[in-house]
Amino acid sequence: MKIIIFGSNEMASSIATEFFEDHDVIVIDSNQKNLETFSKLDVGTICADILDVQILQNADIQDADYFIACSNNDELNILSCLTSKQISNAQNICFVEKKETLESLNYLKDEYKTAYAQCIENIIYPQKLLVQEIFKIITVPEAVDVENFAHGRARLLEYRIKEDSEILGKKLKDCYFNSEVLVVGIVRNEELFIPNGNSEFLLNDKAILMGTPVGLDITASELFEEKREKVKKIGIIGGGTVGFDLAGILEKTSTNVKLIENDLERCEFLSEQLKKTLVLNASGTSLELLEEEEIGKSDVIVAITNNDEKNLLCSLLTKQLGAKKVIARVSTDSTASLFERVGVDVAISQRQACVEEIKNRIIESRAGVLATVERGQGEIIEIQLNSNFEEKSLFEIKMPTAGVIAIIKRGSKVIIPKGQTKIRPCDTLLIFVKSCDVAKIKEYFK
Repeated sequence: MKIIIFGSNEMASSIATEFFEDHDVIVIDSNQKNLETFSKLDVGTICADILDVQILQNADIQDADYFIACSNNDELNILSCLTSKQISNAQNICFVEKKETLESLNYLKDEYKTAYAQCIENIIYPQKLLVQEIFKIITVPEAVDVENFAHGRARLLEYRIKEDSEILGKKLKDCYFNSEVLVVGIVRNEELFIPNGNSEFLLNDKAILMGTPVGLDITASELFEEKREKVKKIGIIGGGTVGFDLAGILEKTSTNVKLIENDLERCEFLSEQLKKTLVLNASGTSLELLEEEEIGKSDVIVAITNNDEKNLLCSLLTKQLGAKKVIARVSTDSTASLFERVGVDVAISQRQACVEEIKNRIIESRAGVLATVERGQGEIIEIQLNSNFEEKSLFEIKMPTAGVIAIIKRGSKVIIPKGQTKIRPCDTLLIFVKSCDVAKIKEYFK
């Protein structure tokens, strides 16, 4: 597959790093110095004006599968997508950083909107993706990751094993899990592995479960101290675009939200726009304020300023004060790992959320990849069995590498399989597997 990227910023670097090993990647930008940072990757680079049609033709854009515009300039991203569509059939992915730009596109008259949609098939608004990820995790109190499948009829949840966990120190075969739930993965010291019956749950492991929403709810209430209590008190540190949008969504739920922002002018704007949120003009690192406002009694704290160091300090302070769950925004994956090592419950990278959006829902969706977990270490792949498949029981299927057939979709039914469950022709299988083993699993079923 051929992918052309416009832009030479950190986002472009993350996208190129994700795809260059398996795809032909070309990066175009007018800044030669920035392009030099791609020298460590096996990608082509072109230093030129992206709106020069001749340059795009020289890059053989007519043979490209995807054109990704992710520069820091919204207007150039839109124009480059419109230009590329005139000379190629490449599917466009356009990044929009400013909310005003996104709103302007949404206000286009219908006759123009249709034409525009034909030129820009996919718009990525990074802040919205980050808000969505955070909101998903907030709504499941003890989980550190949440993914939904089969139109909400199946789900993946990830839980950290704490000192009071019912399964701490036990082997998988000795643990009771609801019949509609499977343990598909364990993460230990940031390394993912597929467990077997003798795998033991250790302190600070992360257990990855897949199953039906009801089955997972029951398991959570029994094993992970999630007693079906709703999240009631939420603290947000940082009143930028992400903090504002997150508070706006939370106002539609029955939660009590406090938002801490250091800039007075921004606080005035937030107070005018947010009707149910208590906006506090102060620093999130002020211990006096945190104690005075009883932030430590919050069910969830979200630290989402634009500064990693401040987010870490705010997270650790609120955790020390008793906050049940702390979510922090980070700039890179390596930073996320560090945050979680020192006690942050969930560290989320906006950049990684965008990369996964491109990978899971746009590019790799063609190859049957539904989602990635643990920063790309594991994948949930979807395999459609053909009509010639010979019916077998699950225990008769001997896959060439470790993996878990976690869900069977059969018509409108979702089945959580056991050893005796029959796998039939035309079934759709959702399989959890380590990313390095995806090709082997696909070849086996092919």
